Amino acid sequence: MDTTTPEQVQLLIIGSGPAGYTAAVYAARANLKPVLYQGIQPGGQLTITTEVENYPGFPDGVQGPELMIHFEKQAARMGADLRYGLATKVDLTQQPYKVWIDEEKIIETNAIIIATGASAKWLGIESEQRLNGYGVSACAVCDGFFFRGKEVAIVGAGDTAAEEALYLSKLCSTVHMIIRRDEMRASKIMQDRVKATPNIKIYWNSETDEIIGDKAVEAVRLKNGKSGETTQIPIKGFFVAIGHQPNSDIFKGFLDMDEAGYIQTVPGTAKTNIEGVFAAGDVQDKIYRQAVTAAGSGCMAALDAERYLSEKGLH
Repeated sequence: MDTTTPEQVQLLIIGSGPAGYTAAVYAARANLKPVLYQGIQPGGQLTITTEVENYPGFPDGVQGPELMIHFEKQAARMGADLRYGLATKVDLTQQPYKVWIDEEKIIETNAIIIATGASAKWLGIESEQRLNGYGVSACAVCDGFFFRGKEVAIVGAGDTAAEEALYLSKLCSTVHMIIRRDEMRASKIMQDRVKATPNIKIYWNSETDEIIGDKAVEAVRLKNGKSGETTQIPIKGFFVAIGHQPNSDIFKGFLDMDEAGYIQTVPGTAKTNIEGVFAAGDVQDKIYRQAVTAAGSGCMAALDAERYLSEKGLH
């Protein structure tokens, strides 16, 4: 196929986590012939999660990657056209909207569901990326098990960092919690729990100077923001819990977003400020960020898209 000739699609779904796949299931059942591009991480964040115990319908729990394979198979069985590829650019100025896949192929469509999710934020130091997967992780719940009985460090001051520190405290001998300021952003109840846990040691006014280790994490060097002094702590695991970044960059300038880049939707719907463009899952939800809420919003987006296409006489 000549990649310069745009392909016409009735409904395009961008992203393949719980939100994208659920939208595909509903849209395919409504005969909208959805085309879904899976993006850089088919299955989304759940593919880097191990045990999922809070998704309804799995009384014994389920592995994150396995759950996403179930989602994918169901969407495919319903008739969704699932494809590998990354949306790299969009033009939402007029219909049909244009979406570039892998910078070359162009899709034209009157309806888009954005389900591109969010990604963990990193500190941005060289040793963090070099040792990622060798003791450095952005998911304590996924990887904490590997450090059972060992000393670990965690960076962050919000509720997620507090939750992950408490989770690690049940597995690890000592959790060194690194906090940049002299206070935490976490809710009062979470702060109290962290401070009451004997094997969590808090380092206030501290930043990560370097993660030390050749082939695996061996220690972390901290720098005190007030005194400038450095401290080296021997550890085996280093967890980053400083928040998430919504994967919304290509939509900037077209869609309304909050200051963090989360796409804003009309309350109670998946509608964005552009008609025919809908957003679901973690790209528009910074509060809940759960698989089950993402799936629910994927359903909303598909139903909103179906209604929109019907009203416009495009379906």
